[in-house]
Order: sequence, then C-alpha cells, then structure tokens
Amino acid sequence: MSSQNGENHFSSGFDTSADTVFHMNPLSSHPPRTPRTSIVSSSHTYTTEVYSEKEETAEARTAQEDESEDEEADAHMRATQKVRNEDIFRELLKTSDGRDKTFKLLQYSLRLYLLFHAVVAPLRSRARNPWELELIKRLESTVAGLSLTRKCLILFNWLTPLTSIQAQNSEDVYVPSGTLKKSSRHKPKPKPLLHTFLHAPPPVLLDFVNGISDDIYTFSRLGLIGKRTGARAARFADWCWFASTLVNLVENGVQRSVILGQQHQVESRLYDESMAGTTTKSNPAASKLDGKELARLQRQDYWIQITRWKLLMDLIFVSYDVFHMKRAKSQVQTFTGLAAAALSTAKLYDRHKATLVKAVTSS
Repeated sequence: MSSQNGENHFSSGFDTSADTVFHMNPLSSHPPRTPRTSIVSSSHTYTTEVYSEKEETAEARTAQEDESEDEEADAHMRATQKVRNEDIFRELLKTSDGRDKTFKLLQYSLRLYLLFHAVVAPLRSRARNPWELELIKRLESTVAGLSLTRKCLILFNWLTPLTSIQAQNSEDVYVPSGTLKKSSRHKPKPKPLLHTFLHAPPPVLLDFVNGISDDIYTFSRLGLIGKRTGARAARFADWCWFASTLVNLVENGVQRSVILGQQHQVESRLYDESMAGTTTKSNPAASKLDGKELARLQRQDYWIQITRWKLLMDLIFVSYDVFHMKRAKSQVQTFTGLAAAALSTAKLYDRHKATLVKAVTSS
C-alpha cells in the first residue's frame, strides 16, 4: 500500500503532462515565484539594437563630414581654376611692393643679359655692329632708370614702421598708482616719443632708419640733395639693411624651429595612433585634424625656407657694398639680386592668389 501511495504521490506531484497542475504547499514559508521576463533581455540599454543604432549614427555623421569636406575641396578647386594668372598679376601690380618686385625682376634680368653679353662679346672675332652697341647703351640706360624707379616706388616707406611704433606708444601708457585706467578724471599720459623709439623692437627701428636713409639717397639722385649727403645716406642705409637682414635671419630660424617642433608633435601623434591600431574609420575626426594640421605646418615651413633663402641672397648682395668687396662684384650681385627678386615675387604671387581664391570661394 505504501508503495502504491508513494507511486501515486510521485506521479501526481511531478507529472509534466499538460493536464496536471503544480500545487505548492500552503504551509511553505517561501511564496510562489511569479514568472517575469528577463531584465537584460528586455532592456534597451544592453540590446544589440542600440549598438547598431549608435554605429549607424556615427557612420552617418562621418559620411556627412566626408561629404562636406569633399564639397569644400571641390569648391576650393573650382575657385582655384577660376582665378587666372592675369588676375593675380593685376592684383599684384596694384601694390607698390608688387611693382617694385616686378621692376626688380626686369632690372636684374637685363643685367644678366648684359653680363653674358660682356663675356661673350670678346670671344667673337668680328667687330660689333653699330646697332648692337646702341642696344647695349639703351639697355644700360634702362637698367639705371629701373633702379631709380624702384627707389621712387619705395619713397616714404618708413611710414609703416613709424605707425607701428606710434601704436605701441598708444598702447603702453602711464597710469598713476591708485587710479583706475578707465576713470575719466585721470587720463593716461603717453610716454615720450624718444622713449618709445628706444624701446621699439630692433627690426622695426632698423626698418624706420633704413627707410629714411633710402629716401635721402633717392632725393640726392633726383637732384634735390647734394651727392655727398646722398652717398653718406646710401652708406648708412646699407649698414641698416645688413643689420636688419641678420636680425630677420635669426627670427626666421626661431620661427622654423617652432614650426618643426609642432610638426614633430603631430607626426609623433599620428605614428602613435597608427601603432595603437587607430585608423581613419575608428577615429576619423582626430586623424583628419592631424592631417590638416600637418599639411598646414609643412606649407608654412616651405615658405619660411623660401624667406630664409631670400634673406641669404640679400645678405650676400649687401655684404659687397658694406665691406667694399670688389672681386666678382657685378656677377655675384646680379645673380643674388635676380634670385632674391624671383623668391620674393613668388611669395607675393602666392599671397595674392590665396586672397583671390578665398574671395571667389566666399562669394
């Protein structure tokens, strides 16, 4: 009987058929569990749908940024194609600096032709024709006229450093102790002009003195001042040009060291990201920013080197006049003058081209 009752109890308690129902002991201390859905499975935070939505959003944002950058690049390319060389030279010749560099290119190109003619002419057996001699005289006169024209173009060039010195004087004002700078009762007293000149940056002060000396020499060539005074002014202007070129070379070296340091930092960051497995798709914003920054720094370093070579050509040119060197003076000054004119004209050309491209892009 017991075995039958036990079998009946076992079968009634653990039968898994659909007709049977599981009954808990009412005297049990544990209440019955109610079936609940899993929190993890029903949560919207841990489902793969959210991850897929986030990835799709990031990819869509990256695609939009790529499209906008492509549109900007296309707009920049179209603007560059619209800007013609004639437009750039027109804008360049509107400025006195651009006309000065253009005339300098023409002047030293003619000097180079005269130099080669002077070397080749004695090698020929036949005598030179009268029209050839007349052409040489006309070219020599043209070179002298271009030199005087360039001197006239840069007249009163000392006004630019003077305005910067005066601006510094208006910024650095004296305020008595115990008074407010914005008070209307105590107006700031400007410093004396001599004090401002003595505390001006050396390159600005040298440009100012050099401009005045050049103007005195130009007036002497025009006949307004005596030749002896003009020769002294030219001598002093050469020394100012020599000193300012040395100062600019030092500043150029400091600027290039700073640019190279920044470029090394960007390259190191890009290298670390590549070694860490970071790609353009995994971190597109940082990679693109670093790429743009590296391209900008490389371009800036390129023009800094162009400026350094131009300053070196000026230093060699003026050293012959300052130290009265006679050996191969005409040849060296012709080549260095032409090289300096070409480098400075290229820099001006690129500057005006960038301005025109920016104006066309914004319009």
